[in-house]
Amino acid sequence: MKVTILLICSCLAWEGLGKPQFPDQEKDPLFWNTWAQRTLKNALTLQKLNQNTAKNLILFLGDGMGIPTVTAARILKGQLSRQSGEETQLEMDKFPFVALSKTYNTNAQVADSAGTATAYLCGVKANEGTVGVSAAAVRSQCNTTQGNEVTSILRWAKEAGKSVGIVTTTRVNHATPSAAYAHCVDRDWYSDGEMPAEAVQAGCKDIARQLFENIPNIDVIMGGGRKYMFPKNQSDVEYPGEKKHFGTRIDRRNLVEEWNNRMKNKNANYVWNKKELLSLNPNSVDYLLGLFEPGDLPYDLERNNETDPSLTEMVEVAIKILKKNPSGFYLLVEGGRIDHGHHDGKAKQALHEAVEMDRAIGHAGLMTSIYDTMTVVTADHSHMFNFGGYTPRGNTIFGLNSILSDVDQKPFTAILYGNGPGFKVVNGLRENISTLGYGKLNLIINGVLPLACQKIIHLISFSFPFPTSTPSLPSLSSGENNYKAQSAVPLSMETHGGEDVAVFAKGPMAHLLHGVHEQNYIPHVMAYAACIGQNRDHCMSSSGASSLSAALPSLTALLTLIRLLC
Repeated sequence: MKVTILLICSCLAWEGLGKPQFPDQEKDPLFWNTWAQRTLKNALTLQKLNQNTAKNLILFLGDGMGIPTVTAARILKGQLSRQSGEETQLEMDKFPFVALSKTYNTNAQVADSAGTATAYLCGVKANEGTVGVSAAAVRSQCNTTQGNEVTSILRWAKEAGKSVGIVTTTRVNHATPSAAYAHCVDRDWYSDGEMPAEAVQAGCKDIARQLFENIPNIDVIMGGGRKYMFPKNQSDVEYPGEKKHFGTRIDRRNLVEEWNNRMKNKNANYVWNKKELLSLNPNSVDYLLGLFEPGDLPYDLERNNETDPSLTEMVEVAIKILKKNPSGFYLLVEGGRIDHGHHDGKAKQALHEAVEMDRAIGHAGLMTSIYDTMTVVTADHSHMFNFGGYTPRGNTIFGLNSILSDVDQKPFTAILYGNGPGFKVVNGLRENISTLGYGKLNLIINGVLPLACQKIIHLISFSFPFPTSTPSLPSLSSGENNYKAQSAVPLSMETHGGEDVAVFAKGPMAHLLHGVHEQNYIPHVMAYAACIGQNRDHCMSSSGASSLSAALPSLTALLTLIRLLC
């Protein structure tokens, strides 16, 4: 421990000599001017717009991925590579067009994930808590469903002959994916076991059932939610002894078995673990149903690498299957557990989920082309998450601020929540986080010291292990995975935020996503780019013009021949 204290003091003294906490090249104006000029040249190439017809459409939805989350994830991505982080580029940062989306629901200033999913998938704003129905439908009132159904871009693509897929880290019948295929006045009606008896008797269908009945033969479905497909009290294949994972269906239907029977002559596969998924040959699979957990998939930090696929792995398999269709495909990908991490006040879980989704975005980019694939990345809503406090360059995103509060003289982390479970009062005062299991030494090292010092001490810690009575030195991105950041207002669950969210776009017609738009504008642009749904007139006129142009040489030759003969 003495060695560490000496190192800390030495590093602080070294910093006091005026050593900058950033690369030397950044002191030279030429560095910044060159970078800006290079960016300008790239921007000028965008003057020639990509007006191709999009053969493929991919929507990446980061649930709860507000702009502060994007920025913090960018820093984390860099710090995971031992960089300071601020100058790092996310894959979505590289997209040439960016817009802002207004997320409110028809009846809510601060939106929920169901009403927003109806907006960016069906092109219609809706009430909170409802999926695939217009604002004329009332949450939980079954009799307001019929006649108020709205269809999604996934259906428009399927009807146009494209292959379609859904990939999520949540349940496949959770709010975001369900708006792609279901029409339900309550997002919580996962199976008939979660529905009021009167709603079932009135003829309303649960969301899991609609997944298999509403849009026949969705080509790829991957995520969690296994228990909602099986009869009540049927044990789970992966957790046979855990009752919380037993089937929930009161109607005793086995939806997976029904799917298998219906698809047995169609090159279809059902898988429930990573080994089965990765053993498939996508060239011989036309339909895939992958249900990897009874509920949501685990956080990426807690994922079992042997049994649970990553989001990137699921996306890779999905694209390999879908791209075989010569007419193209539509793929919805949800990084759904960003939202869950924030609700729990677990910023580390949320940000690692965002980094994993960005990895999947990059991988999808390698498997497709900007010339025929429109890719959009956005969020359904934000969260009461933020970070700040005049932290120095390279400060670990999970670390302390470099100053104490000038009111209660206690340290505080850069990351804070406006509300949530992280609110703690001890003896009438704000909790002193340096006394928590989060680790006083960890906070000092990761929150105050320069990045170079953090690296030195991190390396030394492996050579001189500490006694068990003192906190060990973690990696630069560490800290308790489930540490709940402090919040200003006590709530059992942190809430959504109401500000606009970013929309990143690339590929055909991506320039149409610009400025500030209503959230329901997004699927209309994507449909226009692909010539599906109600946006086909421009495609027909272009096709007609092309046919005429192609015919003109032949027509001219014919007229010339007639003139010569006559």
